[in-house]
Amino acid sequence: MAVPDKDTQLEWYRQMVLIREFEQACHDLYSQKRITGVYLHLYSGHEAIGVAAVAAMQKPIDSMITAYRDHGLAIALGVELGPLMAEMMGRRAGTSHGKGGSMHIASVEHRFYGGYAIVGGNIPLAAGLAFESQYNNTGGANICFIGDGASNNGYFHESLNISGAWDLPNVWIIDNNLYGMGTEIARSAGNPILHERAIGYGVKDMGRIDGQDVFAMYDAVTEAMDHARSGKGPVLIEAMTYRYFGHGMSDKQYDIRAEELKQWREEKDPITLLHKKINEQFGNQDAVLAKFEADAQEQVAACVVFAEASPLPDTIEELMANVYIETAE
Repeated sequence: MAVPDKDTQLEWYRQMVLIREFEQACHDLYSQKRITGVYLHLYSGHEAIGVAAVAAMQKPIDSMITAYRDHGLAIALGVELGPLMAEMMGRRAGTSHGKGGSMHIASVEHRFYGGYAIVGGNIPLAAGLAFESQYNNTGGANICFIGDGASNNGYFHESLNISGAWDLPNVWIIDNNLYGMGTEIARSAGNPILHERAIGYGVKDMGRIDGQDVFAMYDAVTEAMDHARSGKGPVLIEAMTYRYFGHGMSDKQYDIRAEELKQWREEKDPITLLHKKINEQFGNQDAVLAKFEADAQEQVAACVVFAEASPLPDTIEELMANVYIETAE
């Protein structure tokens, strides 16, 4: 495929550094107990996958759904930072009025349907979203992100089977960050080459893609979406990546994998790789890229101020709204 133009690549860089800055702020705020809750799952290290996938979507016909590592995807889709951070803090101004929190980010406006805390719970919903597109002949396709650990869940196999049987316009992307929670995939899967599971369900197998390379991911997801939209059926991509923090904030496994983490950060960081590629193609762009980084810091600082200025939902009426359907007596 043709190499994206300079403006496109700069926009990818802007989005990636904004995601990285937002996630670092969430890490710090959680450590300070300004973001609360049991879990916080960060997207740091995965940025190229989400940015490339969003770039391959056609608005407004395509949709996206994911699991609990969802903040970065929301940012790439254009969800405003203020309401996003307010949701992280459980505030009224949040994307779901503070009721969803970190693991349940969603925006119907952006065709982003979550954010699910149940492992694999998003996968059958993705088949449903694709079925809706097929049934109503919208011409769109659905992108569903799946963790490597979730690919062992029954939901995965049932959903890939039905998508293959019905030629649903699904693009399944496995984010293989090597450790489903804390267990190496080779120890939890009889066949750790996860993309090969596509073959058993009649799903197009696009193999392993370097998830740290935004260009490789963009090419792969664009091809996959074109295939799915054309009525040829679903596609499975295995994106190889690495998370820079543990499964959640309470996960300390990286204390014993410090050398591995250091190697990924130094040799395979998606932002560093894109920075280098932009300079190779267009000459020294360091000043422009540094401006994006400074802007990201300012935007994230402002969204924290916005979030903390929003009140908590503090009445029974607010807490119960949108939970049950009211019917006439």
